[in-house]
Amino acid sequence: MTVTGNIILNHQQIQHKTRRIAYQILESNVNEEEIIIAGIAKNGFVFAEKIKTELEKITPATITLCEVRIDKQNPLQAVTTSIDKKAYINKPLVLIDDVLNSGTTLIYGVKHFLDVPLKNFKTAVLVNRNHKKYPIKADFKGISLSTSIQEHIDVVFAEGKDKAYLI
Repeated sequence: MTVTGNIILNHQQIQHKTRRIAYQILESNVNEEEIIIAGIAKNGFVFAEKIKTELEKITPATITLCEVRIDKQNPLQAVTTSIDKKAYINKPLVLIDDVLNSGTTLIYGVKHFLDVPLKNFKTAVLVNRNHKKYPIKADFKGISLSTSIQEHIDVVFAEGKDKAYLI
């Protein structure tokens, strides 16, 4: 897949931001024995895998990865996860996506997890845009951008060639 546009984050910058977010997650969960990392399907899950890898380098805590499946065209459809709800009851959970755009996907992801008592609930994104339709924020973010409504952020995760583009 070829993407054209201005590169806003290159591979090295994405690695650095991923590592920094992993440290921030650890700092907010320093005494926890297990942390649930829930990545929104497709790029959010890929980003969550990268964060999990970084967390496993810096903490003895168990890092459990969960894929969150949301129909982005119809977010009112049921949200599903790759692990059972019982697996994250009373545990800290971080919901992760690649880009926080309008906030629709993230807020419906949050809504799903509100049905379960959690010890701690945070959100993380690689790129935070400042055009939100919903009152949601990222607790941990790689970069914040003020973009126009017409602009688009595209994150491409490719082995050793990760990039984020402003299109």
